[in-house]
Amino acid sequence: MRILVINGPNINMLGIREPGIYGSSTYADLCKMIEIYAAEKGVEVKLFQSNHEGSIVDEIQAAYQKFDGIVINPAAYTHTSVAILDALKSVAIPAVEIHISDVTKREDFRQISYAGMACKKSFIGLGFDGYLRGIDWLIDNN
Repeated sequence: MRILVINGPNINMLGIREPGIYGSSTYADLCKMIEIYAAEKGVEVKLFQSNHEGSIVDEIQAAYQKFDGIVINPAAYTHTSVAILDALKSVAIPAVEIHISDVTKREDFRQISYAGMACKKSFIGLGFDGYLRGIDWLIDNN
């Protein structure tokens, strides 16, 4: 099984950006955790992070017929990007939405998830563990 893990804007700033919300672990810590977990599960993962909406759309489109699942944390683009929603819908790869913080308990504008409309499952507010749960869900449901 091949899984593409996509992270949107500012995820590369983990450990620096609002540690009271996102914790003190870094993006490198997250990547290492995902790579180790995937290897234990016998899953090949590709990690991708971008602050640019078009790059995220390009990466989703490039995944067509190459990946069995997508774990995506679109970050701020969750609440604004119809382009990411359309890209996920166009490739029809089973996708799982991840949010480190509990966006349901945050600002009103964070209550809409465009990307989530194309995802089969969401893991919200579980910290880094949400990524592992997303990988497990894709393994169990593909």
